[in-house]
Amino acid sequence: MQYWLMKTEPEAWSWDDQVRKGKEPWSGVRNHQAANNMKAMKLGDLAFFYHSGEERRIVGVVSVSKEYHPDPTDETKKFGMVEVKTLGPVKTPVTLAAIKADKRLQHLLLVRQSRLSVVPIDLKSWKLICDMAGLAP
Repeated sequence: MQYWLMKTEPEAWSWDDQVRKGKEPWSGVRNHQAANNMKAMKLGDLAFFYHSGEERRIVGVVSVSKEYHPDPTDETKKFGMVEVKTLGPVKTPVTLAAIKADKRLQHLLLVRQSRLSVVPIDLKSWKLICDMAGLAP
């Protein structure tokens, strides 16, 4: 099992949109490092659903329901996508500010490379963020 954080602009694809659909392709990623992270995803891996932009906070949890495959929205045919399934909202949204304020989370790519849209989260950090979010890890 691996753990991830996936960012989206809520105006483009929000947590409410994800809940309404239940399962949805995570398409449109055009950064090679983020795409490589998605290539490493396996069925059942868990990811925090993160609203970027002005909100900058974790709002839910999804699981990988289909592994990396071609993204039909990419005309260059260089990038792919995964499909994610809604698991549920967090009880308490976890802001980027709260994550940055916790010294135990300073190593996360979310903090060090804040523009990257798909980042890995190690198990220890996953459990800590779940605790911050009011979830059992």
